[in-house]
Amino acid sequence: MARAAALRSVDDLRRYVHDKLCQHENLVPEQFALQEIRLTRGGQPCGLQFVLNGPRNVRLGAVWASDHNQLYFYDARGRRFGKEQLPEHIRATKAV
Repeated sequence: MARAAALRSVDDLRRYVHDKLCQHENLVPEQFALQEIRLTRGGQPCGLQFVLNGPRNVRLGAVWASDHNQLYFYDARGRRFGKEQLPEHIRATKAV
């Protein structure tokens, strides 16, 4: 799994979140796709919400708050299991 310090783009962020969510529930990453929802505030992009639907109705999530450059990870019960401050600001693309 990549380290948060190595994240430089939104693509890197997607891969990192996907790997971390799969690792948390011992899922095989190749078997479960990561969905992404653009978050806006006042019509302006402010982050991304990631959702991973696993087996047995397991739903994991993560939110990237771009203004604070922080990642929040949530387990299948909706409880936060992790918070990370990214050391470098992610370069946003048109997707964000």
